[in-house]
Amino acid sequence: MFQIKPDKKESENKTIRFPLELIKKIEKAIVGKNVSFSGFVIQSCEYALENMEPEEKEKNK
Repeated sequence: MFQIKPDKKESENKTIRFPLELIKKIEKAIVGKNVSFSGFVIQSCEYALENMEPEEKEKNK
């Protein structure tokens, strides 16, 4: 049976500017990966935050 499931996370729109060359690189990287530009950016940010140096993590708490 088909069930509509709620989104996993609440979200909010933020407007940010990307250098054009970075946009091209991201778009090339996600071809055939079944992920949106926004999804890639979110995953990249989460990865960066999880892999920060310990002293940087402490500053951001």
